[in-house]
Amino acid sequence: MQPLFETEVHAQLRAQARRFAQQEIAPHARSWEEAGEFPRELYRKAAEAGLLGLSFPEHLGGGGGDLALALATSEELLIHGRSVGTVVGLGSLAIALPPLLSLGSEEQQRRFIPPVLAGEKIAALAITEPSGGSDVARLQTRAVRQGDHYVVNGAKTFITSGCRADLLTVAVRTGGEGHGGISLLVVERGTPGFRVSRKLDKMGWWASDTAELSFEDCLVPAANLLGAENSGFLAILQNFATERLMLASQCVAIAQLAYQETVAYARERHAFGKSLTGFQVLRHRLADMATRIAAARALTNEALHRLALGHDVTALAAMAKNTATDMCCEVCDQAVQLHGGYGYMREFLVERLFRDARLYPIGGGTREIMNEIICKLEGY
Repeated sequence: MQPLFETEVHAQLRAQARRFAQQEIAPHARSWEEAGEFPRELYRKAAEAGLLGLSFPEHLGGGGGDLALALATSEELLIHGRSVGTVVGLGSLAIALPPLLSLGSEEQQRRFIPPVLAGEKIAALAITEPSGGSDVARLQTRAVRQGDHYVVNGAKTFITSGCRADLLTVAVRTGGEGHGGISLLVVERGTPGFRVSRKLDKMGWWASDTAELSFEDCLVPAANLLGAENSGFLAILQNFATERLMLASQCVAIAQLAYQETVAYARERHAFGKSLTGFQVLRHRLADMATRIAAARALTNEALHRLALGHDVTALAAMAKNTATDMCCEVCDQAVQLHGGYGYMREFLVERLFRDARLYPIGGGTREIMNEIICKLEGY
């Protein structure tokens, strides 16, 4: 996501991310998508290139930058790596680790965060449940304190990087019903009673593994509780605002990639004696695509700018997510349409981008939930 005021640091990291994507991701993008995962080694390579955890503190192994810097880098990885699933998988730490920063003790932060930012371990966020969807306050996974451990029972689903995660930030119910009874626990791979129930088959994002998780009398050390009991909901809400800006930024990048692919195709493809760009109606469709991308980029940048100034961007993040996701789905649909029959073929990138785009009005809170947030905060 191009910041409002791009510095030399942004430009350097963009160039670094571009080179990394072209060398380490793009040549393998299609095979990784077909395989349903990418090599774990890519996390370490990305860390060595300085591309993991750019918005995390330097003393924990991060880059010490802000969210806009991290999103600018992610945009380059996505556009030039040409694999949404790979970039999403690499980026799961960006939603798994922030609760550790906001609630975790210094000891917890030093124990869990540096290995992830070094690419040695994979982190995931586990909130969504089979019965709850976007209604986080209704989550049912329960954790009961017994001595030095919590006994956790329940299930999570749609967990990005959940199949391979070494540690998961898990939302559990430690108190009564509603948002006031929710806590966050770090659950590590190999914990007794924790298992990956199954790897989920998805419409898009194939290269990122997505899991259904099970907790059956799972014994989690009480030392892995983040903050005080029943204090997790606010951290989840804070995390959602930045996650929604990440999703909006990804939508801008996906749409930009689909647009670029379509412009190149329209210039090369000939019909009735001239290129597709020779037809006014098709040129105007391309113009509309470019305009919608620019509008979504501007709104997302405005939210990032206000966030950097310390403003509450909960409503604006919801607006940016809805605007960008609507735009992305429409642009990718038009990209397929303008490719004609080739747009329906898996050998063409726009077919995959069309599938990848469809999750965004759902993930991170549905479009309908975003509208409810906007209505509430706007006072009607």
